[in-house]
Amino acid sequence: MAERILITGGAGFIGSHLGRHLLQRGYGVRALDRLDPQVHPRRERPTYLEDEVELIEGDVRDPAAVEEALEGVDGVVHLAARVGVGQSMYEIAEYCSVNTVGTAVLLEALIKKPIRRLLVASSMSVYGEGLATTEEGRVAEAVERDRAQLERGEWEPLSADGSSLTSRPTPETKRPTLSSIYALNKYDQERMCLLFGSSYEVPTTALRFFNVYGPDQALSNPYTGVLAIFGGRLLNGRAPLIFEDGEQRRDFVSVHDVARACGLALERDSAAGRVVNVGSGESITVREIAERLARVTGREDIEPQVTGKYRVGDIRHCFADISVARELLGYEPQLALDDGMAELAGWLDGQTAEDRVESAHGELAARGLTL
Repeated sequence: MAERILITGGAGFIGSHLGRHLLQRGYGVRALDRLDPQVHPRRERPTYLEDEVELIEGDVRDPAAVEEALEGVDGVVHLAARVGVGQSMYEIAEYCSVNTVGTAVLLEALIKKPIRRLLVASSMSVYGEGLATTEEGRVAEAVERDRAQLERGEWEPLSADGSSLTSRPTPETKRPTLSSIYALNKYDQERMCLLFGSSYEVPTTALRFFNVYGPDQALSNPYTGVLAIFGGRLLNGRAPLIFEDGEQRRDFVSVHDVARACGLALERDSAAGRVVNVGSGESITVREIAERLARVTGREDIEPQVTGKYRVGDIRHCFADISVARELLGYEPQLALDDGMAELAGWLDGQTAEDRVESAHGELAARGLTL
């Protein structure tokens, strides 16, 4: 009999792609999702969710809904979370409730309903600034940009003595630096799940996702992934808005590769008790990604608007060292960025998006969280 996997947050962007991937691999799939209106404005089952996915509408903080969702499952992929660095800095109670308390409710339920495997979605945000080295080649510890530096428009992190740093691929061994409530929540989630796994002998892996992109992302959610935000702006004939000078570097990984990594982690006990980066292993500037998206969508006449502003909680550079994923999971990214962006452009054609980006920026500005 095929194993059944529960995906919390399974009607969302990553969850729906993972559900499709697991169905193709012969698993039964159940999704628990509250259909948050910020992601699902119509509060109904999304059309992109495979018909074979059993959807239970419920909140991960509701013990009764969680117990129902766990009935007869062999493994859990815990994706349910409020997502967004900026919003987490003013909807603090809501983020901590969904992300931290929701995880606690799930884990308490799992004490009574043992499973074979547990995965939890963590985030590159737990690193804060990515790994950097000094001019002498030493690893720079606890690199952070203070507000005074940002207010001067000095974007690059500096070493303790004020000298320049070189950004490097960030490995799992890099010490976390939690620069937002969202980052703190994700670290809570991964540590809680790993502690649970070791205490109750449930093989557990925390997957630190980098910047995930692809079709079916919520274009009208101003706190979703940056490529979806830029895509929504372009669909409305508006320039993508870029913070700082646009030279910050990120690792963009296709949702198809993320789904494959989750599938591999469900089947490889070699990753039990570990945190594992899931990225492309490459980096690109935010300005360049905006320009490339404009080109592939046929809107190259719309140039990105570099605002010179900053958001509290943002970091400068972070991109993945994926050697652990290669070693433990046999993971290798399969979709190159050019191909992934072409797929995204094809999906964007014909989509509509309500542009809420400027109102979201206004929420941050009103609270002094962007300048």
